[in-house]
Amino acid sequence: MGTILDLYKFPQISYGPFDSILSDKVQFPSLYQMALKDTSLHQGLVLLMVYFKWNWIGLVVSDDMRGEKFLWEIREEMAKKGVCVSFTEKIRVSERTHTESHEDFIPRIMASSTRVIVIHGDTDSLMILRYSHLPAFGIGKVWIGTSHWDITMRPLYSQGHGFHGALIFSYLTREIPGFKTFLKKITPSKYPDDTLLRGFWHSAFRCPDQPEYPPQEICSPNASLEILPLCSFDMTMSGFSYTIYNTIYAVAWTLHEIFIRKLEKRSMTNEEYLKPHSWQLHPFLKKTQFTNNAGDQMFVDETRSSEAQYAIMNYIFFQNETDALVKVGQFLPKAPFRQDFTICEDIIVWGWWDAKVPCAVCSNNCGPGFRKIPLEGQPACCFDCSPCPEGEISSQNNIEHCTKCPEDEYPNKWRDFCLPKVVTFLNVKEPVGMALACMAVSFSLLTVLVLGVFVKFQDTPIVKANNRTLSYTLLISLIFCFLCSLLFIGHPTTATCLLQQTVFGIVFTVAVSSILAKTIIVVLAFKGIRPGSRIRMFIHPRVSVYVVLICSGLQVTFCGIWLGTSPPFPEADTHSQYGHIILKCNEGSAFAFYCVLGYMALLALGSFIVAFLARNLPDTFNEAKFITFSMLVFCSVWATFLPTYQSTKGKAMVIVEIFSILASSAGLLGCIFIPKCYVILLKPDRNTQGQIKNK
Repeated sequence: MGTILDLYKFPQISYGPFDSILSDKVQFPSLYQMALKDTSLHQGLVLLMVYFKWNWIGLVVSDDMRGEKFLWEIREEMAKKGVCVSFTEKIRVSERTHTESHEDFIPRIMASSTRVIVIHGDTDSLMILRYSHLPAFGIGKVWIGTSHWDITMRPLYSQGHGFHGALIFSYLTREIPGFKTFLKKITPSKYPDDTLLRGFWHSAFRCPDQPEYPPQEICSPNASLEILPLCSFDMTMSGFSYTIYNTIYAVAWTLHEIFIRKLEKRSMTNEEYLKPHSWQLHPFLKKTQFTNNAGDQMFVDETRSSEAQYAIMNYIFFQNETDALVKVGQFLPKAPFRQDFTICEDIIVWGWWDAKVPCAVCSNNCGPGFRKIPLEGQPACCFDCSPCPEGEISSQNNIEHCTKCPEDEYPNKWRDFCLPKVVTFLNVKEPVGMALACMAVSFSLLTVLVLGVFVKFQDTPIVKANNRTLSYTLLISLIFCFLCSLLFIGHPTTATCLLQQTVFGIVFTVAVSSILAKTIIVVLAFKGIRPGSRIRMFIHPRVSVYVVLICSGLQVTFCGIWLGTSPPFPEADTHSQYGHIILKCNEGSAFAFYCVLGYMALLALGSFIVAFLARNLPDTFNEAKFITFSMLVFCSVWATFLPTYQSTKGKAMVIVEIFSILASSAGLLGCIFIPKCYVILLKPDRNTQGQIKNK
């Protein structure tokens, strides 16, 4: 119609919803829109979704240009706020019968998983919802409508149970003074020529349909529109009514301005002259502006028209078959941040099924300690929850990636925040550390006591027969073996880390070298007594010294290379033991560390083999059997040390190494020297030259 009427310059004033297409003055130069602009409606709807934490929303729109524009705008705004579209239904405007709703449309909505559905369209395009037989109770859906759709408009036989608890974005308008008083006094008898009013009265008050009724008689002549239910008549001025009110006033102001201008030009009162032509209204309509009785500034020029403000209304259907619209909030697009959207959650009635805010989400929140796992082919709002990996936490809901704790912290049991790690090392104040330290000191004192016994009885045959120099060297090295374990106890420092393995390697090498030298000297002594034996030339007191010096020198060389290339250093191990920071010494070069151990193992194995071969020599003159047994203990301890050391972490590694040092040293001391001390101290009669010769 706009194109046809524009040929004759007929001005058209639209009171329907504001449409950006109709603002095209090239296509519609004679059209004016009085409705407020709805350009921020989609933002208000999404703010409502975000406020109630809804992210799984269904959309129902009319299948026209206005519906397409609304879909594009609200989808874009929903994507910005992390809200997903569950489904989209488009109602064909041409199909206004209720047949489709029974067969296809309503069943699809009822089967959807979403509990919140946004409806956009005018009352005519959404006629299908008027005649839809929604379930009276247990529907479990929250409907969110706009001011264009009159939710109260429905046939009398179709009640409002299904829309109970709906939220409506209605135009926020001021009350027109005297409007309700005017409505209360309206009766058909007061306006006898108004056939539309008579027909409405006849329908609203359910007058009997009797043709014989005289036209001038009406039923319920003393009734008032005030007593009608909301579905029949709303005493509150709707948004459309407010627009129509302003439109008529705009035309009146325009005609008034035209008449004033013409009367000013000519004093004669020619009625034909006062009748304006249609094309003459355009210049005045564009400039018309006025303040209505409600105090609002109105403009016919749509470029100057205001942005719509919205009252959020809650539709309530009572058990006594009455209904009402209750204001529960408002949306003011131009208001400052945090003042633009307000809502009173406590007074909202949600529906028949629950008094709480419905949960409209595709997936339940992933709480602290969990992360979101996207589902393939599903929107971003649909996801699974997975616990954070070890060492990571999440302290908020719906986190996509967990965060790692700092090096000095670790996750708690629920992995929702970090706790400070406990700094740990083998402390001498701990029971284990104190016990090991006492054992080391005790064994070293016992070794000193044995050394004192050997020195005191150095001229006795049993001491002289076992090479006093090697015995003293072995005992002194054992003292240091016991004491070197103290380097492993306490807070690791650079000095202790440098000394731990090197001192341990050198003093143990000296001890094992002394045992090897003792065994070699015994074998050489017995082999060299044969006539013509060339071995006699090797039987010299310095041979044992050379063996100890050469074997120990090689170990010192290894340790020097180790300290010069990649020395041990103190480090804080934050990963080996959960919830602890282990202060320990890093070997620096694992290869050098195992070379030192391997060299000691080679010497120990050589001593064991030589002692084993010499075990049947006369017992009085050598200690081959004792050395064999002591080296068996020594090798057994260190053979079990390696797998145990590799399988333990933290303080346990240090404890294993200290225990191996003490056990192997005690094995050497006990197997070699304790039997001799027994003879020296308790059996002095056997420690004589005569007893040795008899043997």
